[in-house]
Amino acid sequence: MKRPLLMFPLLLAALAGCGSSDAGPAKDESDKRAVALECLTEDKGIDARLDGDDGIVLNADENGPRIKFFLTSGEAEGASFAGKAEGAEQIGSALLYVEPEVRQDTEELLEDVEQCLSEL
Repeated sequence: MKRPLLMFPLLLAALAGCGSSDAGPAKDESDKRAVALECLTEDKGIDARLDGDDGIVLNADENGPRIKFFLTSGEAEGASFAGKAEGAEQIGSALLYVEPEVRQDTEELLEDVEQCLSEL
């Protein structure tokens, strides 16, 4: 009969933790795309959204600047050398694509984007 009495405090402790308000998921700092998106939207006030599994689109424009993320900077560099990054600037493990005709119009935007990506 002692065993159920010993289990009761453990059960109460477990149930008390279930309703905790700080039990939400922790921010994953290893998710570079999510960290970059937060920097772009919250810190810099840029209109940006996730695109597919590895990208971010800026200014809600499919033809505007976009970012593609890779697992490592070596992988991003490899994509560049393989000819898969024409017109892109490599910043760490990301490639920033900007069409030449919009580059001059978006210079301030690109500086903010480069700053967010360089902090990853």
